[in-house]
Amino acid sequence: MTKSLFSLARSAFVATTAIRRGTNNNISNQSFLKMSSSGGDAPALGFAYPELVVFDLDACLWDKEMYEMTAMPSDTVKGDLNGRGEGVVGVMSGRDQISLHAGSLTALQEHADGKYPGMKIALASSADTPFAEQVGRASLKLLEVVPGMTVWDLLMRDWDNQDVNQIGRQPPLSSNKARSHFPRLREATMIRYDKMLFFDDCNWGDHCGMVAAQCKEPDNGIGPATVRTPSGLGNREWLKGLDVYMEHAKKL
Repeated sequence: MTKSLFSLARSAFVATTAIRRGTNNNISNQSFLKMSSSGGDAPALGFAYPELVVFDLDACLWDKEMYEMTAMPSDTVKGDLNGRGEGVVGVMSGRDQISLHAGSLTALQEHADGKYPGMKIALASSADTPFAEQVGRASLKLLEVVPGMTVWDLLMRDWDNQDVNQIGRQPPLSSNKARSHFPRLREATMIRYDKMLFFDDCNWGDHCGMVAAQCKEPDNGIGPATVRTPSGLGNREWLKGLDVYMEHAKKL
């Protein structure tokens, strides 16, 4: 595909996606269309996608830190799921509402729709305490991607109801995702490090840098593609991640 055709395909993909998604709290329709007219940030169909996208949870996939939560999630908050209908957009832990970031919901919906052939998802979270892990897991089983499908449902769909996710820091996990979470993901999923894309807020340590530096395939010395999300996984960060992986894949 020539460069001009590549740009045209990218533009059409982003513009169509923007119209379908509607306005969200990170990027408006106008912003998506502006990106598409200047080349956009989303890959065209037929280009490389990661085999495994790994999401951190706290302050990345969703907007809260689980160690700060005081109660197991109870009540749910209903709202619009990106124009896909009404569903659970928030869960209450005491007075705190836990919600997915805008880009997280977009990413999960697009994955649920099969937009990225061959891609699967998993979680790598170093939740501080056993209670924080319990709150996180309970939230995953309540927050919805589309009406009737929770985040946990989607995770289980990818892995035939096997839990490959690495959540917490109790042994055999630790606070260092490069030493524990990612080697365990590599073993459980049988997906190479260099076929992974990892999102992490990195506000409490450079997990992206450590994973990229320490989790490398022995035959080529390449690790996962990584994207830092210090303000959470917005739509820009999600699209950036797909672009980052396309560049990463050129080395493979």
